Amino acid sequence: MTTMYAALLRAVNVGGKKVPMAELRTLMEGLGHDRVRTYLQSGQAVFASRDTDEDSLAAELSKAIEKHFGFSVGVIVRDHAYLKAVAEACPFPAAELDAKQLHVTYFSVPVDAARYAEIDRAAFLPEEFRLGDRSLYLHAPIGLGRSKLAEHLSRPRLIKGLTATTRNWNTVVKLVELTAADS
Repeated sequence: MTTMYAALLRAVNVGGKKVPMAELRTLMEGLGHDRVRTYLQSGQAVFASRDTDEDSLAAELSKAIEKHFGFSVGVIVRDHAYLKAVAEACPFPAAELDAKQLHVTYFSVPVDAARYAEIDRAAFLPEEFRLGDRSLYLHAPIGLGRSKLAEHLSRPRLIKGLTATTRNWNTVVKLVELTAADS
């Protein structure tokens, strides 16, 4: 039996780390994955695998990317059930917001609230964030590119020791759809 997964690549096709999606699909198929598809150019692929260890799948893909493309890329692999649960647990009114105002940062490991305890949340209003299961939800009414809170949340000391990669709400929803068993 196979499981559908999404592979989320951190910071590709920006800043010089070019990963053509056709090459990524071929690379993943060479690793033995089935039903490989990519979505957009911003570093996400969906695939089917018999392997059930998300961490080993991520490590294998990261190593293959480094070998093939010559640079290191953080990779997070999550199955359909997790992606769906994250979308359903959104603490913000996703249906009422413009998709560019809502983002999810996926983390490689669980993150507790203590990591963000020093943030003066009131100073960033109307921007807000909430933690989820290995995720962080960000409501940025002015968009991610101009968000002071997003900039603050991405400081190295706040993401030290983990892989973190952010997707807008449209991509969050699309990854749920693409990893559904009948997709």
